[in-house]
This record gives sequence, C-alpha cells and structure tokens, in this order.
Amino acid sequence: MYYGLGFNPLYFVLVIPPLLLGFWAQMKVRGAYAKYTKVQNQRGLTGLAAANLILGPEGLYEVSIDGVPGTLTDRYDPRSKKLGLSADVAQKPTVAALAIVAHEIGHALQDHENYGPLKLRATIVPAVQLSAWVGPILFMAGLFLRFTGLAWLGVFAFGLTAVFALITLPVEFDASKRGLRLLQTYNLADGRELQGAKAVLDAAALTYVAVAVQAIATMLYYVTLLSGRRR
Repeated sequence: MYYGLGFNPLYFVLVIPPLLLGFWAQMKVRGAYAKYTKVQNQRGLTGLAAANLILGPEGLYEVSIDGVPGTLTDRYDPRSKKLGLSADVAQKPTVAALAIVAHEIGHALQDHENYGPLKLRATIVPAVQLSAWVGPILFMAGLFLRFTGLAWLGVFAFGLTAVFALITLPVEFDASKRGLRLLQTYNLADGRELQGAKAVLDAAALTYVAVAVQAIATMLYYVTLLSGRRR
C-alpha cells in the first residue's frame, strides 16, 4: 500500500486556514490587551488589589497570590491553589488588569466548586502532554513504514489533543462569565469598563477557539491522508 507522503492539496484546506485563524486570534488578544492596559480603571485598582477584594468574600481563603514573569502569562493553578499574576496585571490599575484577574479568579471558583469540565481537563493533562508529540511521530512512522495500525494509533493519540482543546472551551468561557459577574458584584468596574473587560476576555476566548479548530483540522488531515491511501 502507498499512503501518499507527498504533496496533498487538502493541506491548504484543512491546515492553513486554522493556522491563519490562530495568528489572527493572537493579534486580536494582543491588540485588545495593548488597548485596555493603557486605560486606567476609575477606582484606581491594581490587579493585586482587585484580587484581594474578591478572594476573601468569595470564600477562596486557600488561594494564594504569586508573581509570574512575562506578559499575558497570568494563570490559576488548581494543584497549588496559586493565582499567578504578571507584573503589568498585579501592579497597574488598568481595565485589562481587572479583566484578567477576574477571569483567573473565575477559574479558582471553578476549582472551589469542583466544576466538572475543569476537573476533567486537569485529569487528562498528563496524557495530552505525551500524546501531543507522540501522536504525530507514530502517525508519520506508520505512513513511512506503511504500517496502518501504527498510523491509526498516532491519529487516536493526537485525538486527545483535540479532546483537550474542546474541553477547554467551556472552561474558559465559564471563567470569563464568572469574572465579569465578579466585577459587577463588587462594583470594581463601571459600564464602559465592563465593556472593555469583555473585549479583552472575548479576544482571549478566540485564541482557545482557534486552538480547538487547529487540533480538529489537523486530526482530520491525518485521517484524510490515511484513508486516501492508494493500493
């Protein structure tokens, strides 16, 4: 059997468009962040101050705050119960800082409430980290050796990446929804600032959509190559 390792025009249909979507999503999130990191919130709250105003009243006493290097690297780690804030978010009183802090605290609330999709995502992380690079290797090795079983094993292994990306979507959308609600509940942002915070979070959500589309499209491309073999 010959599996067609050469040029396949479907690459431009299934792989290139999702890659372009990913680049566009990154530009959107960086553009929104750059815009609203220059807009100060009216209460003059830094991200760190906002976090301290929310965590206690929400009953998140187990969550500690730590600094992380870089930009747009803010995160909540459910294993250590740590809220990691970058310097720009922790130290600057901007609309972007409020949006990002509220979103990450949204993840902390998910963890506190045992939100199902978050728990499922955390459970499969080790397997995904392995399959993300092992899957393509197995697939290409199977094609090169004309070993169908090995190639399909690679497809299924890489499929975990697509599953992870799909599970991530409700996790991130829900965290943003919770975050915006927190900003309203504690009167940390007015109407215009809420619109700015939503713009930042919507742009960030687009990056997760792009990742999911890329993973699914890549898996479909693998399946197409394998199914379209010539005898």
